[in-house]
Amino acid sequence: MVSASTVQITALPGRDEECGAIRRLLGDLADGGGALVFHGEPGSGRTALLDHAHRHADGCAAIAAAGLAEEAALPYAGLQRLLDPVLDRAGDLPGRQAHLLRRALAGAGCPPEHRLALCLAVLGLLAAAARERPLLCTVDDVDRGDRATAETLAFVARRLRRQRVAVILTTTATPPAGLPTYRLGPLTERESAALLADRLPEPPIPPVAAALAAAARGNPQALVDLAGRLSPAQCRGDEPPPDAPPPDGALGRAYRSRLDELPGDTRRVLLLAALDEDGAPDTLVRAALASGTSIAALAPAELAGLVRVAAHRVTFPHPAARAVVADAAPLAARRAAHRRLAGVLDDPAHRLGRALHLAAAAAGPEPGLATELERAAGHDGGLRASAALERAAELSDDPVCAARRRVGAAAYAWGAGDARRARLLLAGLGPVPPAVAGRADLLRGEMELRGGRTPAAMRALLAAADALAGTDRALALTALARAGEVLCFSGEQYRYADLARRARALARPGDPPATELTSTYLAGVGATLRGDLEQAGPALRRVVVRGGQLTGQALTPAALTWAASAGLLVAVDGAAHRLAERAVELARDTHDLAALPRALELRATAEYWLGRHRAAAESCREGLRVARATGQVNAADVHLGLLAVLAAVRADRETCLRRLREIRDEPAPHRRPRALAQWALAVLDLTAGRHAAAATRLAELARPATGRGQVLVQVMATPYLVEAAAHLPHRPAAAAALAVFDRWASSTASPSRRALSARCHALLAPRGSAEAEERFRDALRLHPADADAFERARTALLFGRELRRARRRRDARDHLHDAWETFTLLGATAWADQATAELRAAGESVAAPDPAAARLLTGQQLRIARLVAEGATNREVAARMFLSTRTVDHHLRNIFHRLGIRSRTQLARALDQDVPVGARSAAGTRVSAGPGSGT
Repeated sequence: MVSASTVQITALPGRDEECGAIRRLLGDLADGGGALVFHGEPGSGRTALLDHAHRHADGCAAIAAAGLAEEAALPYAGLQRLLDPVLDRAGDLPGRQAHLLRRALAGAGCPPEHRLALCLAVLGLLAAAARERPLLCTVDDVDRGDRATAETLAFVARRLRRQRVAVILTTTATPPAGLPTYRLGPLTERESAALLADRLPEPPIPPVAAALAAAARGNPQALVDLAGRLSPAQCRGDEPPPDAPPPDGALGRAYRSRLDELPGDTRRVLLLAALDEDGAPDTLVRAALASGTSIAALAPAELAGLVRVAAHRVTFPHPAARAVVADAAPLAARRAAHRRLAGVLDDPAHRLGRALHLAAAAAGPEPGLATELERAAGHDGGLRASAALERAAELSDDPVCAARRRVGAAAYAWGAGDARRARLLLAGLGPVPPAVAGRADLLRGEMELRGGRTPAAMRALLAAADALAGTDRALALTALARAGEVLCFSGEQYRYADLARRARALARPGDPPATELTSTYLAGVGATLRGDLEQAGPALRRVVVRGGQLTGQALTPAALTWAASAGLLVAVDGAAHRLAERAVELARDTHDLAALPRALELRATAEYWLGRHRAAAESCREGLRVARATGQVNAADVHLGLLAVLAAVRADRETCLRRLREIRDEPAPHRRPRALAQWALAVLDLTAGRHAAAATRLAELARPATGRGQVLVQVMATPYLVEAAAHLPHRPAAAAALAVFDRWASSTASPSRRALSARCHALLAPRGSAEAEERFRDALRLHPADADAFERARTALLFGRELRRARRRRDARDHLHDAWETFTLLGATAWADQATAELRAAGESVAAPDPAAARLLTGQQLRIARLVAEGATNREVAARMFLSTRTVDHHLRNIFHRLGIRSRTQLARALDQDVPVGARSAAGTRVSAGPGSGT
């Protein structure tokens, strides 16, 4: 394990405001004192803040104590422990006050009529102790000790303005009134990463840090407990990190100590609340009544910080609190609580919850209950369905049924984003029939494809196809399609022909739509990779059409992603985008987190080809977040590679290199993320004038003759390869790549691809030749007017540069100005600067654009804008993004103001072009052609 306890914490990430308040309080003690209260849940950092105060109390005397539940029934017990070091100054007090203080601290108590005098005595004692030097007084967990101490200290803390005394209290209960109070909220992901970096000798890689932050739910102590259990392999990302704080960690012990202090009735109702994960208000109320008590018994637990109660709804401050309550109860008590909860869940809507509680109360195999669990799980999904099927497997008396249900539980867990749980469930399988083994291997293969090793993924998927071929052809084809994804990811396309052959053997006339789609997709991709574009095109177009027709159970994210991929291969970008968007929405609606990163990758790729680069980056950022959260490290690397390419295209070197540093360093030379990284670096080389380096990088992406490497990435990057090679004397690699690109562009009949082809030929034609000019004009004519303004502007820039070098400056200026205006509107500053330089070389100056006009929307504003542009109401946007309607209204007003638009129609048009509409009027105008501009 990585030791988290041997490293001194030097900072308190996420607590800057609180630390600043402490330093100000201590810094002003010479002129007068004051108080602070830190209110937070167990593990939120209250004690760490007190330690911080003591470390910074230079020149101060200090006394400290902590509230003890064992002494809660002893009035002034906490005060006695706190004041013991300064009791020798009691002689400085008036006689009556000194007498009251000594009596109270000796256990004789204090009559109500003398409490004011006693409080003043404590204030006087602290003031006397601070005469030589200021005094820091801290009490941790003041709410856990005796009430008399807490009330006395609150009284004193409100009267320190003229004393050189600082009192700092911490509490989990309601803080005392009239005192400066800081509520300690959860840490952000960035703050959590900073704490891990400070706590561990070797910080974990970013995806692992993000996973730990999610598991800790922003609780600093939970994060430290998790870090203490982190192995070196987990720290590097080679193994999945722990997904819950250990019950015997510091946070678990803190909750357990509070639980042990509670009365029996409270613990019984608390156990019901811990086991009732549905959290419906009436369920707990009825179950508590059935137990002979009521939820009013939870009051002590609420005071102890173990639960929050609002409108009969009980929530736990942290999953660790719920786990501690459940684990602390004896087995018999847990079973009895489950039976009571099942007894009150008589509504059909709670079918799965009732079955789960009955199953938890069962002591041995119950086949009927196992069947009911399986049926109920099919109507629910997610991790609850996974838990239901796992328990159904345990209650099964038939080993085959048990194994099948266990595989189903793993599939639900994977879909819900819990790859760790899915792997553990599959690891527990024994010998099983081929049909069950095939489903298990299919799931293993997909998990390895998205988040593991591609050789293992390939072995599992081919084994699944073999095992399922005789019993479930549709799933066997799915396994082959996944295997095809493995080959495309790893750059081993030469093996795809075998997959296509096996798919042909499985296909049958009259297959169901989804089955036909999968087999046709495999045939189309296989034909594409072997260069038979005449056969590939019709097959892939059928897949696109079929994908748009899917309904019912045939409509799955997987089928839609294959249809979207087919659309990209035949360059029907709009259809591909619609299919990918549909896959994204379906994955979200069905909570299929496992499918979401791939769907977002395809949506981003379609948006790239449509020229919507900002939207593509937003899709990739979302895909990256989901991939990291679900352990899909391969998918995360692909999104990082795409983000790097998008940053490079807009000449954002810093962002590009940052994204590239986040990609894992894998030895496999042909992986797609590596190819995307080389593409991104080549674009940076190109914009910096390093043409030979750019051409070398892009030429090495693939060797089409061998079937190895990232052929499809190289095809996408061919326009950049040709542009780099145009500056070099030898261009065989560019010519070969362009020949492949030409065949593809011609087979698709896509105007945008044919425009890029024409531009490439113009760049390779003799400089200043009629052929070059004709090709450039063909490219500008072919570029669609309603899509990809960026590539059209790039063509205009290159053509204008060619004309300017041929001394046709007047002709050049028209194209250069068009390019400059578009780049300015798109916020592509580096490209706009190139156009500006060319315009000046052509004898024309341009007015500087209004920086505010080309300002990009924030990520959240862009998401809101896209939803509104798609027709969503403000209320629907709020529900989708978990915001209030007022927040959406506020953002929408800012969006309209930034873009200079007034209607949702204008917004839709602006986003379709990826252009801030309001920038048009401020993009700048020609000012002067300059002397001699007529040449």
